[in-house]
This record gives sequence, structure tokens and C-alpha cells, in this order.
Amino acid sequence: METNNRFALSEKIVAVINKLRKETSGMVEPMSFSIIQNYGRDPFLVLISGILSTRTKDSVTLPASLRLFSLATTAEHISALDQKSLEQAIYPVGFYRQKAVSIKKTCMILSAQYEGAVPADFHALVSLPGVGPKVANLVLAVGFGIPAICVDVHVHRICNRLGLVSTKTPEETEQELKKIIPKEYWIELNRLLVMWGQNVCVPISPYCSRCVIQDVCSRKGVTRYR
Repeated sequence: METNNRFALSEKIVAVINKLRKETSGMVEPMSFSIIQNYGRDPFLVLISGILSTRTKDSVTLPASLRLFSLATTAEHISALDQKSLEQAIYPVGFYRQKAVSIKKTCMILSAQYEGAVPADFHALVSLPGVGPKVANLVLAVGFGIPAICVDVHVHRICNRLGLVSTKTPEETEQELKKIIPKEYWIELNRLLVMWGQNVCVPISPYCSRCVIQDVCSRKGVTRYR
């Protein structure tokens, strides 16, 4: 029975992904993909912008990332920035002073232990200051192209609303999604659901009336919608 249920959920998420590939065309790309469009695939820049993105909207994170990268784009050069310059560059991201400290420490560790490169290893990544599972998986998936599921607030919210999972934390969501989503879809899941979550399946009163996946959505936890 459990195997049949997982198969059904797997079919459901693949159907969702196929629909969203078309429907998200033309939407503003998530921040990390915009970074790649500007600088090419650079795991280091994905890492730093990922640290900045924690508890901060993309509309704030992207300009802050671009300001910082106009000053420095390597671990060595960011390490050389003074604290005030770093804080001014990333302001007004949430917790910008704390993030400036974390970024500087992370860059120093990368320079000292990895010759300035970013390790393509989950456990090594989460050991860096300011890096949690979400950012680590983002770096693996977007920065390196290694299959990983990056679960942010949008992915967590939408997957629970759809009835794909019944979880309380993004970490739990990640583990459950790994059981039902074919690996070939892991990387693009975040990109598609972030765009959908920013434009249609918003946190409060989602636009269910114009949602192309409403026919497979359980609307779990949704008390008001448009």
C-alpha cells in the first residue's frame, strides 16, 4: 500500500512540474538563477547570495548581491573588505550585520581550507558560517548541477498545500520529497515552485482561481483564497 501511495504522489508531482514548466514561462527567475544569468555558473556566488537570501525576499537579496559582487567576486577579495564596506553593500537584507560576519568568516575558511573554492559536499557546506540545509542544497543544485532538493518557504508551503507531504519544517519536507520525486526533477523543483509561490500560490489568500494545478491540489491549510 505504501509503495502504491508513493507511486501516486510521484505521478502527481511530475504532472505538477510539467504544467509549471509552461505556466512559469516569462515570470521573474528566482534570485540564484538571476545571479547565474549575470555571472555564469559560479558556486561561490550562489553560496554568498544564498547566505544573503535567508529570511529576505529576492527583491531585496538580488540588488544586495549585485552591489557586493561589484566590489568583489572571490573569497579572497571579499575577505579583504572591511566590515563597514561589507555591511553597506548588503544592506538592507535581514540581519545584515550578522550576515556580513558570516560571509567574511566563510570566505576566510574557503581561502584557508579550500584554496578559495566551494566544496561540492553537503556536510562541508553546512559547516560554514551562515549556511543551513537550504543554502547547501541550493549550492549543490544550482551552483554545481548536483541533484539536490532545495526547500525554502515556497517549496515547503506549496508541497504541503498540494498534499504531497504533511510536514512541519522544511527539513522534514526535503526528506519526504526525496522519497517521492524522481531525481531528474530535484534541481528544477525549487525554481518552479519559487516562481509559483511568488506569483500565484502566495502565503496569504492564494490565487486558486487562476492556478493551473488546482485540480490536483488538496488546499491543505488554505482557509482563504481568491
